[in-house]
Amino acid sequence: MNPTDNDPQTRPAMHARTRPLAAASAWLERLDPGTHRRIKGLRLVTAYGLAAALGTLQDIAHGLPAGVLLGSLASGFALWASVSEARATRPESSRDLALLCVAAGVGAAMFALLAPLLRGLAPAGAELTLVSGAFLVGYLKRFGVLGAGIGSQVYIGQLLAYGMRLGPADLPTIAVAVAIAALASIVPRALSGPAERPASVAALGPGPASGRNGMSAEFIMGLQAASGSLVVVALNDIVGLPESAWAITACTYVVAGSATGTVERVRRRIIGTLVGVPLGLACLPLAMHAPLLIWCAAALAMIVYAMALPERYDVACAAFAFTLIVTMAASGLHSVPLLAARAWETLIGGMLGIVAALVIFPLRQPRQ
Repeated sequence: MNPTDNDPQTRPAMHARTRPLAAASAWLERLDPGTHRRIKGLRLVTAYGLAAALGTLQDIAHGLPAGVLLGSLASGFALWASVSEARATRPESSRDLALLCVAAGVGAAMFALLAPLLRGLAPAGAELTLVSGAFLVGYLKRFGVLGAGIGSQVYIGQLLAYGMRLGPADLPTIAVAVAIAALASIVPRALSGPAERPASVAALGPGPASGRNGMSAEFIMGLQAASGSLVVVALNDIVGLPESAWAITACTYVVAGSATGTVERVRRRIIGTLVGVPLGLACLPLAMHAPLLIWCAAALAMIVYAMALPERYDVACAAFAFTLIVTMAASGLHSVPLLAARAWETLIGGMLGIVAALVIFPLRQPRQ
């Protein structure tokens, strides 16, 4: 026992040091009672790291057309497959993870094949592929959690391929990335076992049971997301947006099972983004001078993302916005105006999502 523990003069200082830790611990417990989602957060970070490491092995990447991008592509597939998966048993989880990784590969292949054709239509023509993915994010929710995850993964695959400018010659790289991602996501799930309890993911939850005018609610949700995304493509073609895919992504994922639900999701997403982006920008000096530290901070933020996503969409959006900014900075992108565009393009996408939800066959909450 330390003799200073009972010293009345040192006791207030000790309490002052432990108070922030106690407050942080209490906040985490309120966000994630029982630590189950924290385990999932650790799992998805592990899947990301494992896929990135396997993708950089020279023996695997050798001879692939876009081998230098293999690690980034595989880690993206594995990360978001782990986010979308929500099964109670390891065999079911492993099956779903494999299907989700394949869905991401299908989305990437769709972009790689269609983008060269669509670029001939307009300068922003390649983004039209993302519109199809936006529709599937909403429509496939009619098939439950797995269907919602597959729709999201198709869009994620398209988004990653768009960012990496993949083409038809990169199809072998996409296929290898799918295999790596499936392995990297299944292994951590097999190790987490019964310690992890699945939660209904709010971002991917199914919509209401009934629609309007003979159309299912999920079809309308897909139509709303695709319509808003199409407007973003048109805006980018007319005025040029720094990262229009961010606005398309925001418009896609804020569409909920009712107009009021969409408005609430937009509010939470904007609040979270306006918190996470400034925090990320404040860490830019660390990204340049201490990249290892910033990658650790990004990993912790993704754990918070996994904990918050089912019930605190605002906190999840803040955590992901922070992660996106610091990882882009750690990868060598230090343009503050471009990184800050994450905030105002999220605002554009959110507003378009609200307009689509209010104008295009607006959905209402079912009566209890």
